[in-house]
Amino acid sequence: MNRDFCTRRIPAVSRRDALRTLSAGFGYLAFAGLAAAEQSATRSSLAVRQPHFEPLAKRVIFLCMRGGPSHVDTFDYKPRLVHDHGRPSSYGSPWCRSPWKFKQHGDAGLWISELFPRLAEHADSLCLLRSMHCDQPAHAQAMLQLHTGHAQFVRPSLGAWSLYGLGTENQNLPGFISINPPSSTGGAQNYGSAFLPAAYQGTKFTVQDSSQRNRRIDRMRRGEVNPNGIANAVNNRLSRGEQQRQLELIAALDREKLSRDIHNPIVEGAIENFELAFRMQDAVPQVMNLSDETAETLALYGIDEDPTDGFGRQCLLARRLAEAGVRFIELGHGSWDQHSNIQTALASNCAETDKPIAGLLADLKRRDLLKDTLVVWGGEFGRTPYSDSGTGRDHNHKGFTMWMAGGGVKGGVSYGATDEHGYEAVTDHMHIHDWHATILHLLGLDHERLTFLHAGREMRLTDVAGTVAKAIIQ
Repeated sequence: MNRDFCTRRIPAVSRRDALRTLSAGFGYLAFAGLAAAEQSATRSSLAVRQPHFEPLAKRVIFLCMRGGPSHVDTFDYKPRLVHDHGRPSSYGSPWCRSPWKFKQHGDAGLWISELFPRLAEHADSLCLLRSMHCDQPAHAQAMLQLHTGHAQFVRPSLGAWSLYGLGTENQNLPGFISINPPSSTGGAQNYGSAFLPAAYQGTKFTVQDSSQRNRRIDRMRRGEVNPNGIANAVNNRLSRGEQQRQLELIAALDREKLSRDIHNPIVEGAIENFELAFRMQDAVPQVMNLSDETAETLALYGIDEDPTDGFGRQCLLARRLAEAGVRFIELGHGSWDQHSNIQTALASNCAETDKPIAGLLADLKRRDLLKDTLVVWGGEFGRTPYSDSGTGRDHNHKGFTMWMAGGGVKGGVSYGATDEHGYEAVTDHMHIHDWHATILHLLGLDHERLTFLHAGREMRLTDVAGTVAKAIIQ
């Protein structure tokens, strides 16, 4: 067993409890139950914990663009693709140049497409990861690998591992929130905790645009919607006192079962989740109520504007959640799956997100939050630089672009490269495992030491791989 991990993370247990566990005759596997029991003995699974080393980032905001954004039309400029447009490629279909112009931006001269004019103003804060690659060319599998590091097995998500390693600063809000997560490409696994305790799974929020004026949080509360569009924390069936007594009864029943089982992570997770849900009734409506934001701030994110309102509300909410101490926040947008009609569809995606993302970066900067908030943008893979019809691009997992900003990452940097046409990563390869290892490193966590004993093996987010991209770290 990894003693370094155990001594850092798990408090001591009594000799009697240890003997009781070992005497059950389970052999080596008893250690798994013992380690988990020891961990559950902490005051709270979500309490703040010390990282392995000094972190550069305290929190993560992941802007997840579902469907595979085309890197050769956004952040990966390829002059050779322009030159070879229409010529047969070695993959059967003709090369297809981008219909959009690229320009250099910022002091470092990063090449960015005209599709992102507002974001380009923050070029000196961006670290473009132009050598990303993964193992799967299919959406569901690639999305799962993006979030969990695995495409075949049920594993904890990046957000769950982050929360497991660090805990959260606000005990009245979930430490991991996923806003509008993907429903068909992996579903709840993308924000699940798998074999980690249930307290570390993400909480799903649904945020709709101003045309629907409904900011409800699924399955947490039901009540009237006030003029600001925020669902009030009202339970029409039980008073607050009755809810408290109900919670105490459920907790008492759960603890009685725990006293018999000694260790039951499902029951322990249920206790914490019920208690958190009760506390959330006060905290969530406050953090989701945008009425105290200035008109200038709302305009910065493109709120109450077309077509930016929907994603603008997500981005502003992400900033408010970050300020409130939420550890990991994911925002969902898509689909970016443009096999055809790319000129209209991709332009629409970028128009919906460009101003809100630029607004988020600007707002974090002026509040002195960007320095310790890691903002990440990207999808599960990229698109091909060739096209059969010339109106769209197919899936490409061999080379694509993501970017990072803030949180200890160097700005105005282009890391890695694809080949001259943009098909395959050729220098400074960054696999999804490397990407995960780098994010955990920025949070002060060693991806090789952040483990959890499950099924007789110490599991980790990066499996048996992963290299931190130190060249992009300040």
